[in-house]
Amino acid sequence: MGDLDADSLSEHERRNREVWNADAPGWVEAGRRNWSSHEPAWGVFGVPEANVRILPDVKGLDVIELGCGTAYWSAWLARRGARPVGLDLSERQLKTARALQREHDLSFPLVHASAENVPLPDRSFDLAFSEYGAAIWCEPEAWLAETHRLLRPGGRLLFLANSPLAMLCALEHEDTVSETLQRPQFGMRRFEWPGEESVDFHLPHGEMLRLLRQIGFEVEALHELQAPEGPDETPFFVSRTWARRWPCEDVWHARKH
Repeated sequence: MGDLDADSLSEHERRNREVWNADAPGWVEAGRRNWSSHEPAWGVFGVPEANVRILPDVKGLDVIELGCGTAYWSAWLARRGARPVGLDLSERQLKTARALQREHDLSFPLVHASAENVPLPDRSFDLAFSEYGAAIWCEPEAWLAETHRLLRPGGRLLFLANSPLAMLCALEHEDTVSETLQRPQFGMRRFEWPGEESVDFHLPHGEMLRLLRQIGFEVEALHELQAPEGPDETPFFVSRTWARRWPCEDVWHARKH
């Protein structure tokens, strides 16, 4: 559903699309594991939703997942009675999502587009959702304004992103995170890492709060996730030991005025 005009993409959108298309095969098995689980879990350490109770009742809601990747969150939401639409910039990620839909006999629309320019009508959804996805790979002002447009009055926004603390402590030349600050908080926004083509965006809590309010959202909650107990593994760049002491991920919950 939907054809993406590559010429309409910005520089960071083109770069991120290329990276995620190239990397898509590496996410197939993780997507399959999540599709096979019927219990939602948050972030890189799989914090069970049953423990944190962040999700509202989604039964009967029209939901858009912005930057859905393999669309396992859309599958979880569909099983809870929602009517999801998954959207992603990477056509190869959506190809995996379609294959998993067929494997699990669970169908919902998938849209090939950027969350900064969504080809869907105003006020089409009750809930907008992003776990990473648009929340870190899109320009904050652009995707949040689009989300506000897409939501009905009173509609909710839930998104998970790296915590500002994790980004301030991430080492630039090693795939790990320090216990000391590595960069200033003032001015943090666009991140480009040595040896990587992707571009990601992160704002401090105060800047995110200001932006959400400016666009027309009321913030209802900010959940700072703690990794559950378990072996001291390091998914991506944060160790479980670090994430047991400090939040490596935040979940924002806001409502459209």
